[in-house]
Amino acid sequence: MENRRRITDLGTLKAFGHPLRMKLYGTLRVGGPATASHLAAQVDEAVSLVSYHLRKLAEHGLIEEAETQSEDARERWWQAAQDTLSFRHEDFKDTPEGAATHAAVLRGLIAHRREQYETYLDQQAAWGAEWRTAADQSDFLARLNPAELKALNEEIHALVRTYEERGKAAEAAGDTENRENVAVHLASFPFRL
Repeated sequence: MENRRRITDLGTLKAFGHPLRMKLYGTLRVGGPATASHLAAQVDEAVSLVSYHLRKLAEHGLIEEAETQSEDARERWWQAAQDTLSFRHEDFKDTPEGAATHAAVLRGLIAHRREQYETYLDQQAAWGAEWRTAADQSDFLARLNPAELKALNEEIHALVRTYEERGKAAEAAGDTENRENVAVHLASFPFRL
């Protein structure tokens, strides 16, 4: 079963919202357990700075210590404490600071997703024809009411979770050939011309 957490307190949202912490959390979520040294090399930052930010994430229960993955008992291993994080506008709308922090964190996530997609675009020739053909960037326009938009999002989330579980089960069964991390970004929102 998926381990999901909804952030509802401002302190945790602020802790998560730091750009380096978002990157560290995402790296642990995708790559699995790692030490501050491993993470520092991946994010090109000093080990001491990464250690500081890992402790801040841990203080808010966003990451947790993991089982040691090496014979060096002095190493401290970390892992994401949940598979999925969410935070909703309604939990932060009652104060100007809460609303501003929520918006800033979302903007940070959007910037990270954009960077991730632009990296793919810069490197897509190296992925090969099979991956380039399978990848997609689509834009849809639907005229919906709020209940229909909510239902659409729930159905899309359920479908993506089905594929996540299929991939995990296949890997657990030894089917690892040609498997890669795949980002699926969804933004659905109303707009007017």
